Amino acid sequence: MRSPWHLANWKGFLRLSLVTCPVALYPATSESERISFNQLNRATGHRIKYLKVDADTGDEVANEDIVKGYKVDTDTFIEVTKEELENVALESTRTIEIDEFVDRSEIAPRYLIRPYCLRPDGKIGHDAFAVIRETIHEMDKVAIGRLVLTNREHIIALEPLDKGLMGTLLRYPYEVRDPKEYFDEIQDVKVTKDMLDLARHIVEQKAGSFEPEKFEDQYESALVELINQKRVGKPITPKERPRGENVVDLMDALRKSVGGASAETMAQKKPPKKAKKAAAGQKEMLMPIAGKKAAAKQTAAKKPARSQRKSA
Repeated sequence: MRSPWHLANWKGFLRLSLVTCPVALYPATSESERISFNQLNRATGHRIKYLKVDADTGDEVANEDIVKGYKVDTDTFIEVTKEELENVALESTRTIEIDEFVDRSEIAPRYLIRPYCLRPDGKIGHDAFAVIRETIHEMDKVAIGRLVLTNREHIIALEPLDKGLMGTLLRYPYEVRDPKEYFDEIQDVKVTKDMLDLARHIVEQKAGSFEPEKFEDQYESALVELINQKRVGKPITPKERPRGENVVDLMDALRKSVGGASAETMAQKKPPKKAKKAAAGQKEMLMPIAGKKAAAKQTAAKKPARSQRKSA
């Protein structure tokens, strides 16, 4: 397995009181496999290039001449250099200090930003790391600390994950909007017991365990199909969009849903169909477009095979 050291977003120390160990922080998610598009000039087919220019003169500015500035008013900025930002002496710049332990249920989902993987950095400190990890696990709590990442201090929640720790960045209260901004105008509706009973029955029929692998990104698959159709020159016909229908009789809709949920549950119990070979073919066709390294390796691996057949 290839070492992920070059992907570390942050390196420093994890500290619980006097117990300290060197750690490294890595992204726990990736979007590199998603299909991405470039912007093109419709007239020439060439890629669009973005330039950094002076807003007044229109002249292009080199990267080394670009500095950060805080806007005070329309025409006034306070320049802050990279060295000045690095000199902001916060303990969390190099150390994640565990400040407190809280119940996981106390952290509302809207405070969650993104997950990271935290592991020991190098060959030392594994014992101290294990002590901190197992303490969090045994207490069945979430450890709350702080760290400086991307030029700002973040709250980070630490939980055991396999042999390491998962660190989730959290938003500050000022970054979370008051839900009343959106919910105040929702009407107060009295839901009858009969309606709740029918709705509860639908939920029970659809109850299951969360298994991420059984979910397919249907939009991504549709993009693959679209691109492959355009590659071979097939005409693109727009698909009919689903239409939402107004519910006239809510009780009738719930009763029909109970029957529909029953049929759907029976279908889910059937063994899943094997993936069509065409889907794999589509992915292979698309990989050269996306510039995947694996596609290049596959192409290189096929070349000797052709030469062997010719020599035979």
